[in-house]
Amino acid sequence: MSFPVDNTTGNNNANTMASDPRLIYYDIAFAVPREKNTAAPNPWKARYALNFKGVPYKTEWVQMPDITKVRKGLGASACRKFADGTDYYTLPVLKDSTTGAIVGDSFDIALYLQETFPDSGSGDLFPEQPDLNYVCPGAEEVLIPLSKREDVQHKDYSKFNTNVDWAFTLHTALMASGMKWDKEFEQGIKDEFVRRLGAKSWEDMGVYGEKRVHMLESLKQTLTGLAGLYKRNENGPFLLGDRASHADFIVGGWLRFMERTLPADEWKQAEGWHDGVFGKLHAALQERFGDVK
Repeated sequence: MSFPVDNTTGNNNANTMASDPRLIYYDIAFAVPREKNTAAPNPWKARYALNFKGVPYKTEWVQMPDITKVRKGLGASACRKFADGTDYYTLPVLKDSTTGAIVGDSFDIALYLQETFPDSGSGDLFPEQPDLNYVCPGAEEVLIPLSKREDVQHKDYSKFNTNVDWAFTLHTALMASGMKWDKEFEQGIKDEFVRRLGAKSWEDMGVYGEKRVHMLESLKQTLTGLAGLYKRNENGPFLLGDRASHADFIVGGWLRFMERTLPADEWKQAEGWHDGVFGKLHAALQERFGDVK
């Protein structure tokens, strides 16, 4: 698979300090302390993959209003679209200062890491597993832009990624209001979300009362089939028992989002859903691959 290349970097760049990490990871800047509050699902999928591979990297935090400018400046095209067909610029982006590669999608980042560092860290991000057959019920209702993968390696993982994204995206109204931003950018970011979704106000985007209770139950039921995949291996907490893969990181990115944005009592409920498979998965991922560098 080929990736865009930044011709200003590479082995001949005399200005690159030998002590600098080879990989630069561009992530969304949530409120300080960022290590605690960073929550976006797709950046967490790729961060888990980076930590799994154990390759040195450093994070460049990008404020929401600057994402389009930074992404365009890196030469990373938009990998998603709004419902009206216009480009949607988001993060993460990975820059490899040795090869000059610019990789601008969480799934592509995992592919790049496996291709470039096949034997590093904990091994293969994409081991064969025939049971990635989760299908999200009600997926046709999704209106938020999702990446479509037409020509990609590991199509079983790609399809799994799409269905997991659908499952959680259908219920993001539960979580969006819990995101924490730096005070000087907070109002502008909220206004942008309101504009994108055509809402009347930030508060109007939330879900409250009985409607919230029903949506939490809906999320629980939507994840039933996914939980069933985890229950097949009694050794857990990963789909392959004690061996993590990118499929676990796909789910784990969303679990991190839930844990950081849901009220504490609701997250406690979610941890216990389906015999606690998701709570155990999240805890294991955070312990083993949850460093924020």
